[in-house]
Amino acid sequence: MKASRVDRKQKLQQRGCKAFCCSCRLSVSSSEEAESSNPDRFASISSLAHAMVQERLDQMIRERQEARQRERRRRLRSDGTKFIVMVAMEKSSYDPREDFRESMVEMIMANRLQEPKDLRSLLNYYMSMNSEEYRGMILEVFHEVCTNLFLCCKCH
Repeated sequence: MKASRVDRKQKLQQRGCKAFCCSCRLSVSSSEEAESSNPDRFASISSLAHAMVQERLDQMIRERQEARQRERRRRLRSDGTKFIVMVAMEKSSYDPREDFRESMVEMIMANRLQEPKDLRSLLNYYMSMNSEEYRGMILEVFHEVCTNLFLCCKCH
C-alpha cells in the first residue's frame, strides 16, 4: 500500500501542475473520498488541500485564543487592584464609632471605592489596625456606611 502511494506521488510530480490546472473539482473533506473517485490523480492533492485547511483552521483557533488572552490581560490591567496609601495613627476618641464612620466614608469617597474586593481590603485594613475590642463596632459601622453609600444610590 505504501509503495502505491509513492508511485502516485511520482506520477503527479511527473505531470507537473496539470493536476492543479484541470477543470475537475477537488475534494478537501477527506483523502479517502478523493481516493475513491480517482485515486491516481487526486489522492495527494486532496491530502494536501485537507492539510492546508486543517492548518488554517488551527491557526484561526490559535489567533482567537490569543485574542481572548490579550483581552483578559487588558481587563486585568484596567480592573487591577487599586493601591491606596493609608496611614494608621493612634488616636484617643470620645466617640470611636463616629470617628470610624467619618474615616471610612472619607476613604471610600476619596479613593472612589466601589468594587467588593476594594471594600473588603478596606475592611480588612480597619480590622487589622485596631484592637480586638473595636472589631464588632468596626463591622457594624462598615455595614452602615456601605448600606448608606451604596443602597441609597441604587434606589434613585
